[in-house]
Amino acid sequence: MTVVNPSLQRMREELRVGEEFLARYNRPGPRYTSYPTAPVWNDSFGPDDLERVHEEAERARSPVSLYMHIPFCESLCLFCACNVIIQKDKRVAPPYLSVLKQEMERVSRSVSKNREVVQFHWGGGTPTYLTPAQIEDLFGAVRARFSFAADAEIGIEVDPRVTSREHLETLRRLGFNRLSMGIQDFHGEVQKAIHRIQPFELTRDLLFAARELGFDSINVDLIYGLPYQTPERFAHTVDQILQLAPDRVALFSYAHVPWLKKQQGSFAAHLPEGMQKFAIFRTGLLKFLEAGYLYIGMDHFAKPEDELAISQQKRTLHRNFQGYTTKAGADLYGMGVTAISGIQNAYAQNHRELAAWEKSVGERGIATMRGYRLSEDDRLRRAVISRLLCHTVVIKEEIAREFGIDFDRYFADELARLKASREDGLVLLDPGEIRTTWLGRIFIRNLAMVFDPYLEKQQLAAKPLFSKTL
Repeated sequence: MTVVNPSLQRMREELRVGEEFLARYNRPGPRYTSYPTAPVWNDSFGPDDLERVHEEAERARSPVSLYMHIPFCESLCLFCACNVIIQKDKRVAPPYLSVLKQEMERVSRSVSKNREVVQFHWGGGTPTYLTPAQIEDLFGAVRARFSFAADAEIGIEVDPRVTSREHLETLRRLGFNRLSMGIQDFHGEVQKAIHRIQPFELTRDLLFAARELGFDSINVDLIYGLPYQTPERFAHTVDQILQLAPDRVALFSYAHVPWLKKQQGSFAAHLPEGMQKFAIFRTGLLKFLEAGYLYIGMDHFAKPEDELAISQQKRTLHRNFQGYTTKAGADLYGMGVTAISGIQNAYAQNHRELAAWEKSVGERGIATMRGYRLSEDDRLRRAVISRLLCHTVVIKEEIAREFGIDFDRYFADELARLKASREDGLVLLDPGEIRTTWLGRIFIRNLAMVFDPYLEKQQLAAKPLFSKTL
């Protein structure tokens, strides 16, 4: 006798949407790793402003999150929209690391030793582009300048194609406890189209080696909506992922932005769109749910015992430039070319071009290209959007008490606009709360967009600023 999971049965029912519904909600929108989003920031915010923000954080004695950007990759994945530098000649690494240490030295002078680092993440690019010796040297430089909490989350993004067992052994010995492993798709035709040949066996062996070495958490990244993907092909990829049993899965929607990344135009004719793309996502979603993973929302899944899932249940989950995190309240200091900081009530981004970043670090020690200081209204709306995305519910009284407002009066226009989404089955509007439905969690970016007054002006831009929500 087959036992039917009521939640899964309800999800299957809600996922039966039509083309008209999809056309209404599948439109460009932010991922809200920050609010206000990056297009709102401006270049009038510079190094002087960031130094003042550093001083505010120091007075607040807030915990610290560090991000370090390693931009180099050996080859270009054609789907990629990240800020990367393609360079096979690895002699570019030592000069970059030298400048990165200069920036680190300057930032560390703004962070006293009694402020513990609770989270440290290396992203890219491909951080394991560096040799194990270079990783050890850079990590040692960080350890010498900052105080780490005993239970600090220390993570790194790894590309199985260039990551060796020696890399993993070095990382584990240094104290790294989390790995984020890029996969995207295992089907040969898809891999060929996106210029990322990565056999299942290679990925499996590296992941199993990481488990053997004792990493606390391993998550994998997948992308749906890639060229030549079909629901059947993607189902096979997901089945292979389930054999690996990662602790977390990020199932990202492919962001087609050829006006920003020209290489994406090479396969535009072969992209699944509309209902076909939604069918691919639905296939992955149901398979992970059937396997026992919880849908955190915004592309993420976690095992029930994972701290991400536990944090969401406790309503302590947070969202920043690395996505979902359990380290709420920590100020994020980004270092490296194009790195972003989120400190107190301000954001700052480093120069995107390598030469400009190097020049600025050489002159000032920091390399702020642009940034933004939040207004009181920004802070209020950030809280609403964050709680919606992280907890799937907004308790009106909590927001009202924290910001001294009458929620229904302040957000009268937004609540009126949400009625259409309520009619479409995305959200429940009760007197005391706003709560997403199962279907609403899939289109939760659309619900968050209702509270973003900057979008109306951004939508008038000559070129789209965001990828579509699906």
